[in-house]
Amino acid sequence: MDVSDDIERFTRLLIEHEPEILRCVLVAVPNRADARDILQECSVAIWRRFSEYDVDRPFANWAIGFVRIEVRRFLRKSRRRAQLTERAAQLLLQDEENHAVELDERQHHLKNCVESLTGDQRELLKGYYHKEYSVNVLSEQTGRSIEAIYKMLQRIRLALYQCIESQMRGAEK
Repeated sequence: MDVSDDIERFTRLLIEHEPEILRCVLVAVPNRADARDILQECSVAIWRRFSEYDVDRPFANWAIGFVRIEVRRFLRKSRRRAQLTERAAQLLLQDEENHAVELDERQHHLKNCVESLTGDQRELLKGYYHKEYSVNVLSEQTGRSIEAIYKMLQRIRLALYQCIESQMRGAEK
């Protein structure tokens, strides 16, 4: 028997017995999404070992052996994940608080840095970011080429970035 026959036989058997195999998984893992993931892992494992399948045995019973293994593996991971998740949540909350403070500082510095720009630069920023004008519209309004507008925006962004970084370093001292 060649590989294509094996693939076809495997596919037919899996499709025929999938509802029964899934019910078995759902008994141990009631979350349907997790059960589907386990079923997928089982399908891969069953395919890898399909050459060892004895056609005289019922396929569903043979496949359920793989279900037991994958469910145990999933439950072990879930316990570890639950422990990791709690610790990760604490770290994320702590990190979020630190991040919020830094964002507030950056926003304060951004305001100061924008005030240090020339009037034309501020108007260009206002048009692009607040009024959401396209570069084409800004080009028409200012009489500058589209490339010139892009270049100006790029220079303004760089100047603001450098200004904010400089002020952040100054605040750390």
